[in-house]
Amino acid sequence: MGKSNIDVPGSDTGSILQADLTLAALEAEAIHIFREVAGEFDRPVILFSGGKDSTLLVHLAYKAFWPAPIPFPLLHVDTGHNFDEVIQFRDDLVDKLGARLVVAKVQDWIDDGRLTERPDGTRNPLQTVPLLDSITEGKFDAVFGGGRRDEERARAKERIFSLRNAFGQWDPRRQRPELWSLYNGRHRPGEHVRVFPLSNWTELDVWRYIDREGIELPSIYFAHQREVYQRDGMWLTSGPWGGPRENEPVTEMTVRYRTVGDGSCTGAVQSEASTVDDVIAEVTASRLTERGATRADDRLSEAAMEDRKREGYF
Repeated sequence: MGKSNIDVPGSDTGSILQADLTLAALEAEAIHIFREVAGEFDRPVILFSGGKDSTLLVHLAYKAFWPAPIPFPLLHVDTGHNFDEVIQFRDDLVDKLGARLVVAKVQDWIDDGRLTERPDGTRNPLQTVPLLDSITEGKFDAVFGGGRRDEERARAKERIFSLRNAFGQWDPRRQRPELWSLYNGRHRPGEHVRVFPLSNWTELDVWRYIDREGIELPSIYFAHQREVYQRDGMWLTSGPWGGPRENEPVTEMTVRYRTVGDGSCTGAVQSEASTVDDVIAEVTASRLTERGATRADDRLSEAAMEDRKREGYF
């Protein structure tokens, strides 16, 4: 039997159908993972920042358990250096879903002396201690994260069920094989498991799924006018985290953010992409992941992310 039209290379219809099948498979895998965790663990929690990946996580959790409410609380480690649009979106979505949000503010740890402000002003690396303390205080045994394997080299090593020791640390040598969609959640008292339902998604998959499902996102993911200045090849903006140095002129540009995080180290990209379709076209043509293009903390060294993961980072 000859091949049908959908198998013909270059066929637009075939490409669209293949993309739909890919999204359906990724969605089914993620929903399966959510349900597996619900059946195997006592106190799961979803890390939620208001960014696109964690918003997608919440959407998938909603679909996994509908018409029941999401059975897990949401946890945000708030650096205090977040974009206002993202925090407003976070709060609006939590209210809409009727979810329970736990916020661990890095500023609280600084105020009581458990953390010290870094000389460079960035607070992204300071999130680890509040995260681990919140996991311990909440007695969470499974922690959902929105990490994807295409983002960064260290994350490419991650299992979907990632065992963390009693200190929240990641050791790649202790990770277990995951064959035939069988996940091993066994852990000793004090240990927990990080769970990554989006492991097999790419940035393009995320945006195509956002388009398919009509998922709302913070406005800064789309083109807008913003005053920015350039530092180390990145377009940064002023905020409570600081501003430009003497040799860093400020200019107003049309930009958007591919990822959101601590404003001191998250850069914008020049873009006219004002709709989801525009973003999909832009991401399709890109040869850099969003973290590689716009996150200064991932440029500190080749092993920056892996070092932080070993300490207990996301």
